[in-house]
Amino acid sequence: MARPIFEGSGVAVVTPFTSTGVDYAKLEKLVEFHIKNKSDAIIICGSTGEASTMPDEEHISVIKACVDAVAGRVPVIAGTGSNDTNHGIHLSQEAVKAGADALLVVTPYYNKCTPEGLFRHYKAIADNSDAPIVLYNVPSRTNVNISPDVLYRLADIENIVAIKECNLGQVPEILSKCGDRFDFYSGEDGLAVPLASLGGKGVISVVANILPEFMSTMMHAYLDGDTKKARDMQVEIIPMVKAMFCEVNPIPVKEAMNILGMGVGPCRLPLCEMSSKNHDYVADVLSKYDTSAVKAFFG
Repeated sequence: MARPIFEGSGVAVVTPFTSTGVDYAKLEKLVEFHIKNKSDAIIICGSTGEASTMPDEEHISVIKACVDAVAGRVPVIAGTGSNDTNHGIHLSQEAVKAGADALLVVTPYYNKCTPEGLFRHYKAIADNSDAPIVLYNVPSRTNVNISPDVLYRLADIENIVAIKECNLGQVPEILSKCGDRFDFYSGEDGLAVPLASLGGKGVISVVANILPEFMSTMMHAYLDGDTKKARDMQVEIIPMVKAMFCEVNPIPVKEAMNILGMGVGPCRLPLCEMSSKNHDYVADVLSKYDTSAVKAFFG
């Protein structure tokens, strides 16, 4: 696959659950909603998709169901990260067999590996898969940061082509070391346009679960040179971003989707329902945005 994997807004899609398992019919409907409403890529089985609570068989089944529903219309990027390198290799190979176009691989967590261990972890996964790999750097969740020095070394690996960066303060240093050897995607909805100003190709978005066309339009406005429109839209979306992260993701976004009638079900333990106070806060914020596309599609 040629770089970039996508430009614009890739939705970090939630996984719809029932009390007994994955709601595959609803997953297919979510995919159709996102394609109809201009999401530029589907990111499946990431942190927003609660992959950490899925056994391997279910994890790969969800990827396969998403790939089948997308049917080649936009890229599918599958989360395959693990803090066990061999497990990460296994998930990556199975995701490719399931048809994923690219892999999103989060840093190992809990183990607290050294920079050398981090480099070897990613190299091992890349060496055992031909698929394009998007590194996922989210120190707030993993307590591990991919430093610019490690990224400089990883840039020599042919199929490591991009990074979803949530530690945006280090992006200028990464650019000074790596130049254009990586494509950047913002992992923060509230800073998507600022990262684009540094050469970012887009955002991997939580908010796009609710406002996919808004997020895509915002990013393409910047990429097409309408910086004022993009800036104004970035400012406009900030209250929604704050609401979607008032508790641990994906609790608020699933709550919002259920309020809007999208019927994505609960989160899995150890995530649980949000407080009644935050439920009311999310509902109030939702009322201030145009969610007519959701209502039209989901009834």
